[in-house]
Amino acid sequence: MRVVLQRSKSASVTVDGAVTGAIQSGYVLLVGITHEDTEKDADYLAGKIAQLRLFEDEEGKMNRSILDHGGEILSISQFTLYGDVKKGRRPSFIAAARPETAEPLWLAFNKALQRYGLVVETGVFGAMMDVQLVNDGPVTILVESK
Repeated sequence: MRVVLQRSKSASVTVDGAVTGAIQSGYVLLVGITHEDTEKDADYLAGKIAQLRLFEDEEGKMNRSILDHGGEILSISQFTLYGDVKKGRRPSFIAAARPETAEPLWLAFNKALQRYGLVVETGVFGAMMDVQLVNDGPVTILVESK
């Protein structure tokens, strides 16, 4: 699994003109899943993300996790994170898991985050989505399970 994590001051996702998820301070997670991923990968990434220290403490050092900070998560499935552009001019998505594999793992990942007590808002799996965010920092981290 591959997650692009962006610390945000606010964010929302809209599908067909309707907001499906919105958060205030927290993380926007763009979540890519490949063929070999399992629930073990989802659990690992949820724990890693919940405990990463990406928020500043009183001294301005990144020393606080989202659990300490009290932030929320906006999780968005994004198969294009496994796009391969090494050959040609059009990406190949052969490394991305098929929807019947990816969707249950994305849902399991979101539930694993919720088990840490995090509020998790989402986009809609497989939909064309408009994502808006106010990036905080900016802080953008790539987190992978393998």
